[in-house]
Amino acid sequence: MTSAFPDRLAALVEERRSQVVLGLDPDPAALWPAALEEELAGGGDAPGGVPERTAGAVARHCQAAIAAAGPACVAVKLQAACFERLGAPGWSALAETIEAAREDGLLAIVDAKRGDVPVTARAYAQALVGGTPGPYGPVPGLGTDAFTASPLLGRDALEPLLDAAVAAGAGCFVLVRTSNPGAAEVQDEPPERPLYEVLARLVHELGSETVGESGLSAVGAVTGATRPDLLARLRELMPRAIFLLPGVGAQGGAVDALGPAFAPHPAAGLVSASRSIVNAHSDRGGDPAAAAAAAAEELRAEAWAVAAQSSTGL
Repeated sequence: MTSAFPDRLAALVEERRSQVVLGLDPDPAALWPAALEEELAGGGDAPGGVPERTAGAVARHCQAAIAAAGPACVAVKLQAACFERLGAPGWSALAETIEAAREDGLLAIVDAKRGDVPVTARAYAQALVGGTPGPYGPVPGLGTDAFTASPLLGRDALEPLLDAAVAAGAGCFVLVRTSNPGAAEVQDEPPERPLYEVLARLVHELGSETVGESGLSAVGAVTGATRPDLLARLRELMPRAIFLLPGVGAQGGAVDALGPAFAPHPAAGLVSASRSIVNAHSDRGGDPAAAAAAAAEELRAEAWAVAAQSSTGL
């Protein structure tokens, strides 16, 4: 029941000496100028209506960000909602962006936070990592390398997602302790047995049979970088899970506080940054691509140094 995902990730982390994940949350009203230049060069008369043209610009924006920051990264994290709000053309832009990431040697993580009753979870799994049988043959899904999932409906709702991920050689990151401030109202309660500990134990149990040669599991955990004080306890509860660590940069998370995430292996922690890379030009000035490349490389060097001090695998 092992998945290829953790070992593929581990090899890429060591090859690139990086744990950085480029977050892509494209805002159609704030795209890089390069995303619009192709259409402007044609006189602004690109085929299709507003949704198609907007989705095309979003795809070009993401491709430009990947080309600029990708060399310092191991994966991209695509916020599904930012593409889905554009309708069917947005789904096509999401697929195009996954392909662009792959062409640059990066893994693609779709941040969809799926979670529903088992029959619906199976449909979500088919859309993300599998395919859907039909009267005219199978309809392929996105074929992403990993995705995020919500555990609040329980084990039976997670299992179809996990089974499909393992069958496809993919990974699944389960929400355990998220980075938003409001998470404390639910995930830190009750104090004597907080929900995040319950979820962490569930992640460890579900991932115990998916461990690769790297010693890491295909069932990872979303653990926000904004609460580094919890990482040691979460690592104790999930010794083999890969931690996806959003919240660095714009949300205030600091890389030098993330040491416990890297303890089992240099690939056991993935530092996800979105605005602090893609919008780096807002603070640094100059060309957006150059600013993004510099910000990603700085984050890569910082995260690798922390991992080198913390991981027994280095």
